Amino acid sequence: MSATATITMIAPPSKSTIKLTPQSHAEASSSQAPKSQKQMTKAERREQQERQRAAKAATKASGPQPGGSSQNSAQAKKGAPPAASTSASVKKGGKGPDGKPMKETKEMTSDDSARGLRIFSHFGLPKPPGPSKGDIHPTIIRLGLQFSEFKIAGANARCIATLTAFKTVIQDYVTPPNNTLSRHLLTHLSPQITHLVSARPMSVTMGNAIRELKLEISGSDIDLPEQDAKNLLCQKIDDYISERIIIADQVIQETAGTKIKDGDVILTYARSSVVEQVLVGAWDDGKRFSVVVVDSRPMLEGKKLLSVLSAMDIPCTYLLLPSIGSVITEVSTVLVGAHSLHSNGAVFSRAGTALVAMMAKQHSVPVVVCCETYKFAETIQLDSFTKNELAPAGDIFSSFPLIRSKDTLILNKQPNLEILNPLYDLTPPSSITAVVTEVGVIPPSSISSIPLALGRTTL
Repeated sequence: MSATATITMIAPPSKSTIKLTPQSHAEASSSQAPKSQKQMTKAERREQQERQRAAKAATKASGPQPGGSSQNSAQAKKGAPPAASTSASVKKGGKGPDGKPMKETKEMTSDDSARGLRIFSHFGLPKPPGPSKGDIHPTIIRLGLQFSEFKIAGANARCIATLTAFKTVIQDYVTPPNNTLSRHLLTHLSPQITHLVSARPMSVTMGNAIRELKLEISGSDIDLPEQDAKNLLCQKIDDYISERIIIADQVIQETAGTKIKDGDVILTYARSSVVEQVLVGAWDDGKRFSVVVVDSRPMLEGKKLLSVLSAMDIPCTYLLLPSIGSVITEVSTVLVGAHSLHSNGAVFSRAGTALVAMMAKQHSVPVVVCCETYKFAETIQLDSFTKNELAPAGDIFSSFPLIRSKDTLILNKQPNLEILNPLYDLTPPSSITAVVTEVGVIPPSSISSIPLALGRTTL
């Protein structure tokens, strides 16, 4: 009897095929692929940011890893959201690498300290002019440095210095071949003007003078020899300085001098070149009066006026702006200058002029503004915040008793300290009695008639 062996072969289990419905297929794919920022909820996005922040903090604590920069660049290419900066403020409730909640911190970066007060960031900052495009004349470079360092200050002085520098630029200019002076000279002057503006914002007087100069250049006779055309332009510049500034100041001096009587007490603020001429001229005419010079920091321009008046033996009183209330009742007339004159009758002048005019009006003291017509701007300015400049910081402790060394008393910018010195303010027409110009004495309500009184003026 033979035995038969029965061999039973066990086959491997067959692969099971799982069929997915369309709904389950979508759920599976969504669980595998990462969601985009739009598909995430607000809580999921916050959780993702906290995970990235914790991962970055852990990486930073463990030290730099090789290939980290390539990983970051790869993440940037994929469109991964960048991790928050560690110098920025961390939101409360974030978790650190150890899973514990992180405390709210806020650190100041170098960008924040350099940016300063954002609300005043549009104010013109005095700074050394940087490299400019184009061929800049050495005279313009030197003038830009003098503007940025306030070695040349005042509307009249800046305008005269600018026009005098342009005379040198025009004389050294050579018209390229296949060009005309009337067209190419304007292109040559453009980088010169840009360089001066980069050093310090352009004043209204400079803008008016440059505008007239461009009109004269564009209207030059193309058939005139080049040297004759340049000489004619320089002569026009001299005529502009003589008629619109020098002679205008002489007319204002005579007109305003008639308003000063013997025994008057004249109050003036800071320093205006035309007001200085008015006071000196009235004293030379034999009138005897006294002057109250009101000054303010940081520039203390009234000291220069005080030195000129005291050298002529004019009785003077010098005080700072906060003390004006103690002397305003003894004043007969207030004489101030102007940086620009606007069509609504407002006067843009050195910061503090509005306070002086307001105090004078409150005590029924007439306020007379001495201003040339070339300072007129056909715009309306309602405040001194929209457009202004920043004065240099200066040494505000220079006249204090030096108990400590002077270096420790100078006020400089610090991470928690921002020095702000607006250079100008706006005096409303309601605080002004009259404006003395070379075309006559004009009330503030009629300032807009200045262009009609002048007619069409050319350079």
